[in-house]
Amino acid sequence: MCQDCFQYSIHSRHNFKKRVSNGATACNCGEVDVWRSAPYCSQHAPTASDLGEPTRTSRWEKEWHEVPLPRQPEASVTGGSVTMNEPICLIDTGRDGRMSVQQRALQILEQIQQPVVVVAVVGLYRTGKSYLMNRLAGRQSGFALGSTIESKTKGIWMWCVPHPFKDGHTLVLLDTEGLGDVEKGNDKHDTWIFCLAVLLSSTLVYNSLGTIDNSALEKLQFVTELTEHIRVKLSDHRKNIELSLVFPSFVWTVRDFTLELALNGKPITADDYLENSLKPIPGSSPDVARRNLVRQSLKEFFVVRRCFVMDRPASAAKMKRMEQLTDADLEPSFVEPAQQFCSYIHQQAQVKTMRGGRGLTGRMLGSLAETYVEAIRSGKVPCLESAVEALPKIHNSRAVAEALDFYRTGMTQKVQFPTETQEALSTVHSAVAQEAASKFMNASFNDQDEKHLLQLKEGIEKEYAALCKRNVEESRKVCWSVIRRVFASLEHELSNGSYMRPGGYNDFRSALDHGAPLYRSEKGKGIMSEDILSKYLEEKNAVGKSICAADQTLSESQKKMEEERIKREEAEQRRKLLEEQNQIQQQAMRDLEESNAENLRQLALKLERENENAKLELDRVLSAKLKEQEEQLEGSHNTRSDELKDDIKKLKQERDRVDVDSPVPEKKKPWWKKALAIGLPSACMAAAVVGSSPVVVLGLGAAATCAIINMFD
Repeated sequence: MCQDCFQYSIHSRHNFKKRVSNGATACNCGEVDVWRSAPYCSQHAPTASDLGEPTRTSRWEKEWHEVPLPRQPEASVTGGSVTMNEPICLIDTGRDGRMSVQQRALQILEQIQQPVVVVAVVGLYRTGKSYLMNRLAGRQSGFALGSTIESKTKGIWMWCVPHPFKDGHTLVLLDTEGLGDVEKGNDKHDTWIFCLAVLLSSTLVYNSLGTIDNSALEKLQFVTELTEHIRVKLSDHRKNIELSLVFPSFVWTVRDFTLELALNGKPITADDYLENSLKPIPGSSPDVARRNLVRQSLKEFFVVRRCFVMDRPASAAKMKRMEQLTDADLEPSFVEPAQQFCSYIHQQAQVKTMRGGRGLTGRMLGSLAETYVEAIRSGKVPCLESAVEALPKIHNSRAVAEALDFYRTGMTQKVQFPTETQEALSTVHSAVAQEAASKFMNASFNDQDEKHLLQLKEGIEKEYAALCKRNVEESRKVCWSVIRRVFASLEHELSNGSYMRPGGYNDFRSALDHGAPLYRSEKGKGIMSEDILSKYLEEKNAVGKSICAADQTLSESQKKMEEERIKREEAEQRRKLLEEQNQIQQQAMRDLEESNAENLRQLALKLERENENAKLELDRVLSAKLKEQEEQLEGSHNTRSDELKDDIKKLKQERDRVDVDSPVPEKKKPWWKKALAIGLPSACMAAAVVGSSPVVVLGLGAAATCAIINMFD
């Protein structure tokens, strides 16, 4: 049965034996019938009809229903961040030995739209890895601890919590299955667990007991196999250098450390202790070469290294109940370095990035895990380049759809149609469009040639043009409703022919003049208020012409003067309306122009951040290589001097390329760079004509331009 079925069934209360080799369980309760209904968890429990039996309630079913199920792990979501009450399995290994990413974990990662700082811990089993991760989460318990020789953690478990120091970030803690578990009998499995921890994390913690000696280093032989199990793209750099540019920082925690930190009679730091331990052993024998390979691989792959040494936390008796102990119950020689370790991780661990400084969100981390595990399941080697190529395909179209959906929802919720002015609609649009662009920037990855950003731009233009059109139509509906109500008595008199009499024209004009101020005093009519009133008055002026002609109290000259006056008023009103409509259209155009400029601004900031991250990647590797070269010149080990010189030369060349104004070659410079270079208004300006007035259209698509031009049709 599955682990959950066993844990949540009545058998968890019985005496049972567990075969650790494959995780199977067998209860000795002795009832054959119990396996028909009781051993299942709540999800898998069959009904009587499933079993093909009449409905009945057995003693075992009663016992099952009386057992309160343990609380399932929950995750609360706030503003794109997830808080998990306890860890869950991210990557599991089935009985067939094949790894799989757990859907429940992916569903949680799916909700994390913030950048993630990913800390993974690896090391031999039963060395206290899980306890350190619980401390990083700020909790006494969480990741499973154990006081026996049995390995507790299987696969890779995940715990997501809000980052304690970085607002808007999520801390993802990955606790891995203990390496070297003799009951697994599968070194290949350990290698893949180690590789996945390296590939998924931004900081890798290696936990060990005792000291850093030859024996401890030999247990890290996995690092020498990384080039065989991880593939990278072809580049100017050696494969090892390419890996070092994307590999996490490395923290070695040495537990139960009882030695004095001193070298040649002088005190040293834990970091000095690590670096001294990684110095090559003199000699040229195959055994020396093998030992030095681990040292060299650690230095070459993990250019940022830290070390923390900790005494034994407590007595053996106390350590059996570590989850119940507070810092006051532990040895100060353990608590102080443990606190320093947590402080370093919380403050220095960086966001998980891919090559080029491109940061990941929780959603992207989940896709990355799926990509790597699928490669392992299919018998291939995880490829970093393939992962980078897969992420845009998975996430960018979705980022556009979600940003547009956010824009639609936001405008629907925040706009009450019709708006009194175009500026009122404009204000809401600007705020919602800016946030939609921000969501797209966070959710998109490596948007080549800004193709998906352009899709978002065109989508928002189309949506906003439609909203402007709707605003006009809703305003017209309200205005005609007010017209019918305000001029109801006039319409009644017209239908009765009451104005077709001597003196009727003056009464007709008085009724029109009286109704117009009443109409204008009504609120909530929207931007078409004067346009609809003008149309109504023109209609009534045509009727009034007949009334005027029939009014015998008016002379011919008076009738002619009245006709000329009305023509002048109508012409002036049409001029004002055209000017007003042009202003509304220009405002709509400016709104889209500002949205486009905001998109460019956010894109420039994102690319600038990625560019800075890329520089930091190169700087840290270059610095490590220069330091290694300096050490070689001072020492007697010059076996890699030519190789080092070539690495340093190529790293400097790439650093110079990244340090220029644009992160892409000039011949491929995208449109947003050109826009920023000559100024947004100049770069985006195009002319269109509405009526007889020029309208400035900044970087708008033809569809949006036409829609806004025709918004009053």
